[in-house]
Amino acid sequence: MMKKFVAMLLSLVLLLSCGAGFRCAAEQPLDTDQVWELVGKAYIYAFPLALTDATKTLSTNTDGSLTGRAPINQFNHVKKLADAAFRTVVTPNVDTIYSQAWMDLQTEPMIYVHPETDRFCNMQLLDAWTNTAALIDQPGVYAITTPEWQGTLPQGVTRVDVPTATVWAIIRTVLSGTEDLPNVYAIQEQMQLLPLSAYVQGGIYTAPQGTYSPENEFVPVNKVLSMSPVEFFNTVNALMQENKPAPDDAPLLEEISAIGVGPGLAFDASILGGNAAERWVQMLQSLRATLAAEGVNYSHKLGQWIYYGRPIGDFGTAYHYRAMVALVGLGANTVDVAIYPKTDTDITGETLTGEKTYTLHFETLPPVLEGGFWSITAYNEENFLIDNPINRYCINDRSDFQRNEDGTLDIVLSKEAPENTSNWLPVSDGQFHLFMRIYLPDMAALDDWQPPVIRQQ
Repeated sequence: MMKKFVAMLLSLVLLLSCGAGFRCAAEQPLDTDQVWELVGKAYIYAFPLALTDATKTLSTNTDGSLTGRAPINQFNHVKKLADAAFRTVVTPNVDTIYSQAWMDLQTEPMIYVHPETDRFCNMQLLDAWTNTAALIDQPGVYAITTPEWQGTLPQGVTRVDVPTATVWAIIRTVLSGTEDLPNVYAIQEQMQLLPLSAYVQGGIYTAPQGTYSPENEFVPVNKVLSMSPVEFFNTVNALMQENKPAPDDAPLLEEISAIGVGPGLAFDASILGGNAAERWVQMLQSLRATLAAEGVNYSHKLGQWIYYGRPIGDFGTAYHYRAMVALVGLGANTVDVAIYPKTDTDITGETLTGEKTYTLHFETLPPVLEGGFWSITAYNEENFLIDNPINRYCINDRSDFQRNEDGTLDIVLSKEAPENTSNWLPVSDGQFHLFMRIYLPDMAALDDWQPPVIRQQ
């Protein structure tokens, strides 16, 4: 009887071990192709986490002497729009002035005071996995914290939970030309960010000075894509300990634990077999195509434009989609806040290039709800803004463009300036693409709206 009990106990232990992500003795060892299949899955799953961390590292790499950055738990209030020299994130928005903060919620909540404004002013809270955890667009006092925090908040403070200890707060405040900058500055000055303990003690808070390291000067996406397998996977393994994966990630985490990827695990490159360096490079070279092919499943046609719909900004288990958006547009909003139609071809299907001149024609302008706005922005092949002699990177609803007599609008897309530059959007020498941003889109009206078309002159 005792022997039977011991046998049953051993069987139960073995079963539980298998269920916890350990490979059972009865299972065959993974062959090299199986390993690389899991490597691909794990890379796509963890890429947004690694890119978020690299972006945080660059954005907080300052001792106070560098503008455009701020230490952890402090605001960086941008004082001008992004330009061609901007390299912190791809496809930067040039419609709004940004205020950003990288928060670490491991110790205590952070208090944020959102001012009352006369314009679009929205705080997007992204978790470490690039999901939009919350939006704040109403005036008030908010405590940003993790679900695990169990303290008591002062009266009048609204709790906002974010599932990870790392939080990227992006505040977009719409701007109506350079003459409007002082008004935006006034709004920024009313924003407050401080630890809960300082808020409770009267709001007197002196933010600590950060540090600067030359080794943390890099383009975040290039930094991540240049990592070796060991560097990448052990980095994300450590990050997952501080920024818990979502409960729905459990099946995939169990699967990739077989190659040493998961919270607190150690990745051993020896499992990669021969030609590991070559196969790793091949995987990275095919990454964009792999993600683009998967992203088609989430795309929506808008004339010759394509935009990505739900679950953008709140991805769930759509890991390929999440990685694709991180690669081409880190920090994307959910569709109720904004949509981002893109095109890289003219109406005939030919690729847009600065070797030609085009007309972008609007029959009617994009439909937006009250407080919404729209823009057309040009980007080069690397997804950055295009240098040009008049420092114009977009045309939007606040631009001083000239309509046609019938109310339609024509925008000139060319490398060289036309005689009349009021409707000119400069483009690059080589291939380029356009993003149309529609903030607070009227989705009902969008179904019947005739989107703009691009024709070669």
